[in-house]
Amino acid sequence: MSIQLTDKVSEAARRDILDLEKKISTFQSGDIADEAFRKFRLTRGVYGQRQPGVQMIRIKLPHGRITADQLIRIADLSDKYATGNLHATTRQDIQLHFVKLADSPQLWADLEDAGITLKEACGNTVRNVTGSARAGVDPSEPFDITPYAYSIFDYFLRNPICQDMGRKFKISLSSSEKDSAYGYMHDVGLVARIQDGQRGFKVMLGGGLGAQPFSAQTAFEFLEEERVIPFIEGVIRVFDRYGERQKRHKARMKYLLNDIGLEELLRRIDEETPAIKNKAFLVDSSQFSVSDQYAERPEASNYQLTIGPEQSQNSKLSTWFKTNVFEQKQAGWYAVQLRVLLGDMHSDTARALAQIVKQYAADDIRVTVNQGYLLRYIRPENLTAVFEALDALGLAEPGFDTTADITTCPGTDTCNLAISSSYGITRALEQMMHDEFPDLVFNDDIKIKISGCMNGCGQHSVANIGYHGSSLKNGAYVLPALQVLLGGGFNGKGEGLIADKVIKIPAKRGPHSLRFLLRDFEANAFDGEYYSDYYARQGKNYFYQLLKPLADLKTLVDSDYIDWDHTEQYVTEVGIGECASVLIDLVATTLTEASEKLGWAREALTESRWADAIYHAYNVFITGARAALMSRDVPTNTQHGIVSDFDKTFLGEPDFHQAEGDFKTLVFSINKQEPSETFARQFIAQAEAFLQAVQAYRETQIELEGIPELQELTQAQDS
Repeated sequence: MSIQLTDKVSEAARRDILDLEKKISTFQSGDIADEAFRKFRLTRGVYGQRQPGVQMIRIKLPHGRITADQLIRIADLSDKYATGNLHATTRQDIQLHFVKLADSPQLWADLEDAGITLKEACGNTVRNVTGSARAGVDPSEPFDITPYAYSIFDYFLRNPICQDMGRKFKISLSSSEKDSAYGYMHDVGLVARIQDGQRGFKVMLGGGLGAQPFSAQTAFEFLEEERVIPFIEGVIRVFDRYGERQKRHKARMKYLLNDIGLEELLRRIDEETPAIKNKAFLVDSSQFSVSDQYAERPEASNYQLTIGPEQSQNSKLSTWFKTNVFEQKQAGWYAVQLRVLLGDMHSDTARALAQIVKQYAADDIRVTVNQGYLLRYIRPENLTAVFEALDALGLAEPGFDTTADITTCPGTDTCNLAISSSYGITRALEQMMHDEFPDLVFNDDIKIKISGCMNGCGQHSVANIGYHGSSLKNGAYVLPALQVLLGGGFNGKGEGLIADKVIKIPAKRGPHSLRFLLRDFEANAFDGEYYSDYYARQGKNYFYQLLKPLADLKTLVDSDYIDWDHTEQYVTEVGIGECASVLIDLVATTLTEASEKLGWAREALTESRWADAIYHAYNVFITGARAALMSRDVPTNTQHGIVSDFDKTFLGEPDFHQAEGDFKTLVFSINKQEPSETFARQFIAQAEAFLQAVQAYRETQIELEGIPELQELTQAQDS
């Protein structure tokens, strides 16, 4: 069945979609290695689930912004191709689960028709750019970061410098000093600031979560707005060049920064300046704003919002007003925040929500970093009607982004890497707090976050109270467990902190642990003391001793061996991997990859995209050199290392006619030259000649040594 593409689908997206369809066919016929196909589909938002034969589709929504019609389109496609569920993520994406691989190209085409992409939602690319959901209406913001977030997303989408990095790369923009987009845990974190009347950003580098979380380091207290995108390009170029590529657990930018230091990183970024496409990039701040159409309120809208007798009698409505509603910086307009359990919304609910937006709010919905939604530009006289409409959908639960509103990843429900159930323990904890600590819907200090494993999709390392899935052995048996982390998130000074691992307990004792922690805080914290400050004051050992009785395996009961939301005995089982072992000629596969990159370079050249053409040609050199080194069984890692090793290994080889350092000088001329047409044509011609020489060398090697043995290739899935 051929893919149906409408005129609304751009040429770039059209080609991506048709290429995905072609690659799926090639893969299913056995003509492409599993690992090569996996790498390809991940950068197109198609991610293998725990359950074999089905995919998770990650929909990339820049800073979580979506229109009512786009929400309807996603809901309709979930019904058609998935399960009718829309899962909001901590990166402000929406995910659909249980999609057949063969359906993914048409699903993508139908999304592009509505202005939505899957491109680079997964894989070793620049992931979704996140931003403060309140941007544009935030009373404390110096300016709206919305156009900046979208411009960064657009600038790096399909950009050659970030198509095949050693690992993923994450960027966030916060609208105020509150850093509500958690810039301190990102590869690049930006916080809006104004200095001497000029817009700009505080810039943080090298944050990250996972098994070894790092807080970002401050590169600039203030960087002028027009320098931000060029600076990020420089960062990505350096990460691409010097970042780890073999040891995946060390391949994030935080490790590169840790290894070479901030001063050296900034020096290398500065070295890239000549090659950068735009030395300055001024964002049109009038783009992507809906505020203009609401600049003047209708005469009838001089309504004063009060909580009258009718609202006071409805305690849920009264609480909802206090916890889920705030007045925007545009006086007289209100925003409404939706608390969504587990981040999951049924397609029928999503369509009904879209109608509420069309009737009462601006056509500008934001998915929030805590898996909820934010509606904006609602008149005060309509708030009660909005509450009633949302309540009928189960979307008016009070306590948005409070202690009672837990952030969680899907865990073992769908993820390959998860060790224990995230959804089950989240439900249990929220129910316990609802029953025993009802006032927590007013507490916006303590944040609770849960992940199904140490990788941190639920962001447990930046929670005041965090949990991640694990397991424990008790003799010959294994039981589901939770690692408890404390002291992360923000303290009273507004500083972002990484949580400490305190103790591991059986998963079924999770509610007891939270009960102990909350009661202890109630009893011993100072008035107004932030939880992370309280944790720091008491110290890690205090909390270890507090929770230690829950770690006693001598008191286990039968139910402790059964995970939340399950009835069968627990078994430690990471789901079927993204790829099984495959037998391939690695050198031939790598040379094919280099040839594809040469084709991209030529195409960019014909379209007068000089900087893109040059970077594609650079990747031809890198990939070709990697293939040559592999043919000699020389291990490869960073791009810089590949160039150095090629210079040494093939010094004086007649196939390449090079003196010591020649190859390095040639390849790294990329950052010594302006991206001109002359240099682009010259560099591509040199890359093509080099690739031909490597191919000829390989053919001669096979003639002399025979056809190489196929090699087994395995790799853990991307996260």
